[in-house]
Amino acid sequence: MEGTKFVHIQVKTYVPGIRTCSVGRKAQKNYGENFFWILGGIPQWGSDVPFEYYIIPSAVMAENVTTYQERWLATPGKDGREHKDSAVRIVTLPPFKAEHSWSVEGYKDRWDIIEEKLGAGHQ
Repeated sequence: MEGTKFVHIQVKTYVPGIRTCSVGRKAQKNYGENFFWILGGIPQWGSDVPFEYYIIPSAVMAENVTTYQERWLATPGKDGREHKDSAVRIVTLPPFKAEHSWSVEGYKDRWDIIEEKLGAGHQ
């Protein structure tokens, strides 16, 4: 039967060239194998920079964002002060790397992950 396969997506946007993309606490929850995060880099108007897309399975996002958030909270901040939790979670965008946030390297243009879930091309 056609039209019975679907995926859920959560889109977060950023401007290409910045170091990070903010996500919320929801990123720490695994919503199942049919749920994907898409981080979409939308260039500023008039820019010749291309759009960017990172396609990340919910389980991957949840595991990594949780791990790095816990690591950040456990690490003393400026002058040894304790970090305070907030609703914001940060992921790092390639080519940048950061000690206390996960880099989504390896997920750029991974539309194949969603296509595979939908069985695209397999009739």
